[in-house]
Amino acid sequence: MFPTIPIFSIVSQPFKRAQLGLFQGKTKQYGNNVPFSKKKTRRTWLPNVQRKRLPSETLGEDVRVKLTTRALKTIKKYGGIDNYVEKSSAKILGHEGIRIRLQIREHAAQQKPSNHLALGERPTLAAARQAREDAMKMLGLTSLPKCVEIKSFKQFEWLMDIIFNSARQTIAFLKQQGRLDPLTVPAVQ
Repeated sequence: MFPTIPIFSIVSQPFKRAQLGLFQGKTKQYGNNVPFSKKKTRRTWLPNVQRKRLPSETLGEDVRVKLTTRALKTIKKYGGIDNYVEKSSAKILGHEGIRIRLQIREHAAQQKPSNHLALGERPTLAAARQAREDAMKMLGLTSLPKCVEIKSFKQFEWLMDIIFNSARQTIAFLKQQGRLDPLTVPAVQ
């Protein structure tokens, strides 16, 4: 049986402080102080941790987080904290990075715009034409193709969503105008 709650305490954490921020795999380093007398004494080096507020495009606000300068450099490389937490592995992110990732995904799911007609909304022919033109522009087409090359399942889902949405809007508009007999149109779900 699989556990329903993630068990974070079982995972080995040699540098527990790294779980409270974005440390990009940086941990405490160990070595020796070597003076002129060559009598070595043990010492440690801590990662260069900074407290920053990073703007999140998805959340629309700044995210306060402790992070290392290496993580900050990587975040700039990825183009922001949103892309960084989505593209980085969970092992590198730690607890705080996973928390931010989940927060961004939940907010993005709530804010996802819907192209579908709401109940009671009156469709227009212009909206149906615009949906068709948007689909053609996204596919880089100048005219309706006979065959479209689909390279991934995600692209297929996206294309079918646009096609069905356009068809729904066109059928609803024609029904509204009385130009289409509702009995001859198949139900599009």
